This record gives sequence, C-alpha cells and structure tokens, in this order.
Amino acid sequence: MKLRMVTAAAAAALALSLTTACGSDGDGSSSGSDGGDKKITVGIKFDQPGLGLKTPDGKYTGFDVDVATYVAKQLGYKPADIEWKEAKSADRETLLQRGDVDFIAATYSINDERAKKVDFAGPYFLAHQDIMVRSDDNSITKPADLNNKKLCSVTGSTSAQNVKTKLAPKAQLQEYGGYSECLTGLENKVIDALTTDNVILAGYAAQPEHQGKFKLGGFKLSNENYGIGVQKGSELKAKINTALQKMVADGAWEAAVKKNFGPDFKGEPAPKVGVIVS
Repeated sequence: MKLRMVTAAAAAALALSLTTACGSDGDGSSSGSDGGDKKITVGIKFDQPGLGLKTPDGKYTGFDVDVATYVAKQLGYKPADIEWKEAKSADRETLLQRGDVDFIAATYSINDERAKKVDFAGPYFLAHQDIMVRSDDNSITKPADLNNKKLCSVTGSTSAQNVKTKLAPKAQLQEYGGYSECLTGLENKVIDALTTDNVILAGYAAQPEHQGKFKLGGFKLSNENYGIGVQKGSELKAKINTALQKMVADGAWEAAVKKNFGPDFKGEPAPKVGVIVS
C-alpha cells in the first residue's frame, strides 16, 4: 500500500510538471497543452496613423501592424493569436525588460543607447527625421529657423533632442506624452513645429480631419533605422530577421508600404537586414 501511495504521488508530480512545461513556449508567450490557446504579445503604437493605430472600433491598422502580423505568422501565430499592447516611446525598453511583450514594432529606431538594453531585429524600414508646421506658416524653411521656436516631440523620442543638440540649440523643447498631443498643440498654436520621422508625420497629415492644415518641411535631419525590439539575448531576433527577409522577398513588404502610405509616398527601398544606415 505504501509503495502504491508513493507511486501515485510521483505520478501526480510528473503530471503537474508536464502541465507546467506545456504552459510556456519558452519565448515569452504561453499556450495550453493542446496548443489551442497559444498567444504572442506584441507592442505597437496606438496613436500613429499609417503605422500603428487603434481605431475606435478596437481594430489595429498600419504598416507596423502589418509587419508584426507577418512576422508573427512566420513564428507560428495566427492574427487571432496576437495580443496587442500599447508601446509608448518612453516605455519600450521597460516593456521588453519586464517581459510584458514578446517583441515591439513601434517606429523603434535602432541606436547604441537602446541597444545596450534590448536587442533589435532588422532594420525593416528607413525613415528620415523631418518637421511639420501649420500650412500657413512660412517662417521655418530650414533647420536653423527652429531657433527660438517652440518645438514638440514625445517623451523618450530622440528626435527633438537631435534638433536641439545638433541643428537648432536655441529651440524651446516641449515634450508631450504622445504625438497626437503635439499635433493638438500645433493646431492650437501652442507650439510652432512638431518633429519626428517623416513617415509618422505623413500619416498624420494625410488623415481626413487634418488635410490642408499642416505641411512637412521636407528636411532629412537624420536616418532612422526602424528595428523590431526583443529582450536582450532572445532567440527571437534571428527568427524575426528570417521573417523580415522573407517579407521583402515575397513582395509583402512593398504591398504593406503602398497599402498604408499610398502609391505616391516617396520612401526608401527596403533596407537590408543587419545593415544600419548612419
């Protein structure tokens, strides 16, 4: 009787350990023992039209969403398996380090400081920093004109600091929580210019409610290599790089660009994975 009790206990412990092991995929996402409820959590922006936007009806649209969905599919996840999480600029490293997300595709420019904290797959897009002003404002025609102007960008973004330290040191830097807040300030003449990547600005300017109100400066102030952020040392980096290469090769990357930015968008061709344009 005693032998049977020990055996039963051991069997129960073994069953528990197997159940626990089946509850994790080892890459930060979870699944049931039958694989039927496998999920992956992806960080995106929620307020960037054309890139990462949560619509009023709860859907997610944009180029980063399409890239992330393609990558997730190559990793074995259907669109329904994706749990989207907002990744504001200032929160991205923290989300990855805490394991709150499996990867982040959120206009996430690769730079040395960020690479100390997280790893990057890609790049998958090359953008350029630009500015946006009100359509009736002709006072800013070159970067130096931003001196003594109220310049807005978001907390955690490198864009405004880049202008202030390199191009217009007398610019009055205003940092808000999101680009939509900067846009409101620009429209209400609380600020004079909004700076971030050209593709982000183009997405906002193209929205029906904004058409005719704003214009881009046409400045190429920097090269912004968008990467997909993962935890430091994560095996996902290599897998995501393979997925991005396939996305370019099969035409899905180009289709996503045209879908989200329109056929007239004058962007750069798809960058080579692992090659950073400085």
